Amino acid sequence: MGRLEVATTPGTVHVRDSKDPARAQLAAHPTEWAAFVRFAAGR
Repeated sequence: MGRLEVATTPGTVHVRDSKDPARAQLAAHPTEWAAFVRFAAGR
């Protein structure tokens, strides 16, 4: 995996691999994204 690129809109956080933008993208609700970031930061 390359580097993550994150873009936000009022209702969605979009994440993709900036080195391979043709691959699938992830879209999450801001609340879900915040929970993931808290989880990942605690590891």
